[in-house]
Amino acid sequence: RGGGARRALSGAARAGLPASVRIVEVGPRDGLQNEKTIIPTDVKVDFINRLARTGLQTVEATSFVSPDYVPQMGDHAQVMAAIERAPGVSYPVLTPNMKGFQGAQAAGAHEVAVFAAASETFSKKNLNCTIEKSLQRFAPVCEAALAQGIKVRGYVSCVLGCPYEGFIAPEHVLRVSEALLEMGCYEISLGDTIGVGTAGSTAALLEEMARVVPVDKTAVHFHDTYGQALANILVALQHGVSVVDSSVGGLGGCPFARGATGNVATEDVVYMLHGLGIETGVDLEQLVAVGDWISHFIGRGNQSRAGRAMLTSGRCHPHPARNPQAQQAGVP
Repeated sequence: RGGGARRALSGAARAGLPASVRIVEVGPRDGLQNEKTIIPTDVKVDFINRLARTGLQTVEATSFVSPDYVPQMGDHAQVMAAIERAPGVSYPVLTPNMKGFQGAQAAGAHEVAVFAAASETFSKKNLNCTIEKSLQRFAPVCEAALAQGIKVRGYVSCVLGCPYEGFIAPEHVLRVSEALLEMGCYEISLGDTIGVGTAGSTAALLEEMARVVPVDKTAVHFHDTYGQALANILVALQHGVSVVDSSVGGLGGCPFARGATGNVATEDVVYMLHGLGIETGVDLEQLVAVGDWISHFIGRGNQSRAGRAMLTSGRCHPHPARNPQAQQAGVP
């Protein structure tokens, strides 16, 4: 697997890098949540199923938030009821409060995620409450989930910068991360929500984080606003991080963070990882085809450079079902 992008490297060349990386595909949730046109439920379900067939182990499916805030995710229960749930694939969902958790539980979710901010102002804009209040809101969610054997992942946003406050000191990130760990989150995903992080600021944060969060409980989530995401991911790998969030086709953008562009493209991340000799379990050609399909379906340019290059060079063929008309014609 990997479309020929993988090149075996010597142990010395790969010293300090993980042997394998788990990709957390956030396209169906983080990637689509900001789309203005409501995407049909069956397309979301098809999207999730296609992603699961590429070898991805984790596909974030949807968000159990109020449709008043994020209308695109209003069909969360229908999506969870219709997906195929492939063996060995986890389908986490976002749950901002107990009502969301109860909905997720009723829909058969086996993993949920809670999300806090390292920025006080962003927390008030995004969650309509202070950081402390948001953590208090998540505590019963974590408690209920763990009691039912449901895994909980924690997100921390604005770890390298905030659209309102600018630079965020690492101690604020550490405080929120430690609180989420204490609630029982098995993993903390550090989100550069507006994509302002650099290799230097990423390294500085991860060095501080290591004092509080074990590296095997740390994940990274970069937006590519300034084109720094892959460099930042490489720095994270050098610090021992082996879980990376990304979105196929570079879909995404936070609806509460003006100017934030999409997530780093999963295709680009996998291409880089395979080039480093790092295992992902992902079929890159198949992944590129999915990115091509969903980008054309929603009428957005494919933001994956690796994906575009592979399609242009003929190393990967465009997916035949690029649009609703093709699907209706029975093209798989």
